Amino acid sequence: MHVVMFYHSLLSDWNHGNAHFLRGVAGELLARGIHVTVYEPKGAWSMEQLLAEQGTEPIEAFHQAYPDLGSRVYDPDTLDLDEALDDATLVLVHEWNSHELVARIGRHRRDNPHYRLLFHDTHHRAVSDSRAMAQYDLAHYDGVLAFGGVIRDMYVRRGWASQAWTWHEAADVRVFHPIEDVRRDRDLIWIGNWGDGERTRELHEFLLDPARDLRLTGTVHGVRYPDEALAALKRTRLDYRGWLPNFAAPTAFASHRFTVHVPRGPYVRTLPGIPTIRPFEAMACGIPLISAPWDDTEGLFTPGADFLVARDGEEMRRHMRDLCADAAMAAELAGHGLATILDRHTCAHRVDELLRIHASLVDAPIERTYA
Repeated sequence: MHVVMFYHSLLSDWNHGNAHFLRGVAGELLARGIHVTVYEPKGAWSMEQLLAEQGTEPIEAFHQAYPDLGSRVYDPDTLDLDEALDDATLVLVHEWNSHELVARIGRHRRDNPHYRLLFHDTHHRAVSDSRAMAQYDLAHYDGVLAFGGVIRDMYVRRGWASQAWTWHEAADVRVFHPIEDVRRDRDLIWIGNWGDGERTRELHEFLLDPARDLRLTGTVHGVRYPDEALAALKRTRLDYRGWLPNFAAPTAFASHRFTVHVPRGPYVRTLPGIPTIRPFEAMACGIPLISAPWDDTEGLFTPGADFLVARDGEEMRRHMRDLCADAAMAAELAGHGLATILDRHTCAHRVDELLRIHASLVDAPIERTYA
């Protein structure tokens, strides 16, 4: 079996959270003896930003952290799809590709039916920019992998795809796991980008203001923090340390007592059931988690047992105080969350799901329903 994947970047996770899940899925496929080829475009925005800010050292560190993973960098103007897909069995095309490339691969699938072709959507643009998403030509795709049920339903209801499946993100537990023998000598860690204005109010209410009021020590990692965010951080005891390679997060988590999840606005308001990948990874690392409100409509977790939920800033302050004061409570919460990840939400589970979807397409090819 040969799985070919067209994604924005495997090598760079600078403001590019999809790289987390891509690395975990590719690594799991390889561990099962499945041939994997990942294509990423020359001049990818995330890669260019990473190189401009950090130089080439992060790329070398990536290869040390993932010695079995690599990608083929292509020029969209000269990409030979006949060569790239000659012996493909399953092809995944991520939604951060251009409309032109998505349509071009679809036409290739129409003329070369030896592989199955799936579109992979891991963003809120189906709601926040539905006009752009509707312009993707998926007529010759076998279906869509959507990272939440509400997104899956949109594709079918709006006629964007003939069928779709929910394929949640998950933790790569080869990389994200508890790190023992590290002293938890700081209170709070937050790993996340500022959010392009999509959660500014929430970050103040659920992160910065409680940390300031409780005088918590800790660390903030992320990119694209505006001046006003950096100024607000200076009014706390949290140290801002910029970009952190995602594979370094487990060690960073290990030296802190708890972390916080603050969903972006679109996921709270219009996309219930989608937590994004950060909570999966945090719980996999065995760190207690407090989350700002989001509606777990798909029953992924047990709120209150896997993580604490703060409905407002005052409740966030209470949870933070409790986790700092009660080590037994913190350990129980972390252990419950870790057990749930290992039982249901690893990249191995998601690869099982992917292979079952592929098998269903091979055994019973779908009928097109497009006008």
